[in-house]
Amino acid sequence: MPGPTDATVDVASVYSAIEKSADLLDVTASREAVWPVLTAFEDALPQAVIAFRVATNARHEGDFDARFTLPKEIDPYAVALSRGLIAETDHPIGSLLADIQRLCSIDSYGIDLGVLSGFKKIWLYFPAGEQESLSRLTGLKSMPQSLAGNAEFFTRYGLAEKVDVIGIDYRSRTMNVYFAAPAKCFERETVLAMHRDIGLPNPSEEMFNFCENSFGIYTTLNWDSMEIERISYGVKTDDPMDFFARLGTKVEHFVKNVQYGVGEPKMVYAAVTSSGEEYYKLQSYYRWRPVSRLNAAYIAARDKESM
Repeated sequence: MPGPTDATVDVASVYSAIEKSADLLDVTASREAVWPVLTAFEDALPQAVIAFRVATNARHEGDFDARFTLPKEIDPYAVALSRGLIAETDHPIGSLLADIQRLCSIDSYGIDLGVLSGFKKIWLYFPAGEQESLSRLTGLKSMPQSLAGNAEFFTRYGLAEKVDVIGIDYRSRTMNVYFAAPAKCFERETVLAMHRDIGLPNPSEEMFNFCENSFGIYTTLNWDSMEIERISYGVKTDDPMDFFARLGTKVEHFVKNVQYGVGEPKMVYAAVTSSGEEYYKLQSYYRWRPVSRLNAAYIAARDKESM
């Protein structure tokens, strides 16, 4: 089934698509969790990139995520607070988005929601070609100290001036930092060195092969530890199954049968946690926008470098 037109995108149609897609994984979407998030941002849905995502690890089993973009004129944290999607907090995470907004230019935002848990995460995208530096971001009082604490690592691999996207996960109280990484970061020896530097076990052969095709890297940090919690790599592909011998029965069924965005590229993210677990996140588009910062955050940077 092709993606929907602007005219057909509203709360009811998106919720129906989420419900049907989650059902492919034997996950029953909660209307009480999903509907309030969609209605809070319903005016933005007709123009949004909308994607569905599933992860292969045990922690995410039985859940299913949706995400959509927002224009920069909408403050997603303010809306989430006003609509009761999240509670106010004294934790630094509650101030982080506002602090970044005051410091940096913002191109657009994104929202993640779980079909069982509701509102989860805000993404903020810096303008294309205007990556931020760690030296500026680490000066923010609300920023996790682990970002500054790992500045030497990021600098060593050419990432310190390449911050392109930040994700703020209000449920897990973690932060993702996406980098427009140099092509060298995806070479086998560099991947191996990066993992060793942050105390991760050597990647599997499947992971090495995956990284060779990657366009971007992101790390996960939190406020309670100085360690990098997770490092992840992204690949854009028309067929996620090209990268795997097997993903598990339910995830394979989802990949092969999800109705929407059949002719559109997919995103696959390979993650390695601090415990050494390897797993994958697969993202399929309900409605694709090729010019969106959600899709083009790193691809242009790597293509330009390889020319």
